[in-house]
Amino acid sequence: QVQLVESGGGLMQAGGSLRLSCAASGRTFSTYTMGWFRQAPGKEREFVAARSGGSTYYPDSVKGRFTISRDNAKNTVYLQMNSLKPEDTAVYYCAASRRVFSGVEFAATPRDYDYWGQGTQVTVSS
Repeated sequence: QVQLVESGGGLMQAGGSLRLSCAASGRTFSTYTMGWFRQAPGKEREFVAARSGGSTYYPDSVKGRFTISRDNAKNTVYLQMNSLKPEDTAVYYCAASRRVFSGVEFAATPRDYDYWGQGTQVTVSS
C-alpha cells in the first residue's frame, strides 16, 4: 500500500512558477513509476508527466515548461512548473504505478496507476 500526499499548489500569475511535491509512504517507493495528472472542472483527467524506469514522459502541452523529478531518499516526487499559463489551472494529482512504461502513450493512462493522492489546486491568473 502506498499513500501519496501532494503539496505546493496555490495561486500564481501567468508566466510564474510553482513546484509541487508529492510525499509517498512505503519502503518500495523507488520501484514505482511516479506520475502527475491534472483535472480542470468539466474536463477529463489529463496526463502531465511521469518518471518511469529512468525515463521521463510529457505531453506536448507541458513539454519544455514542466519537469518531473524524484528524490528516492526522501520518498518524494516533484513537479516543477515554469511559464505557467491560465490553461494550466486544475487540480493536480500525484499517482504511483507498479508498472514500468516504455512510452508516453502507456504512461498517460490513468487506469494504469494504482495509487492516487488527494490533489492540490493550482490556479493561474491572466
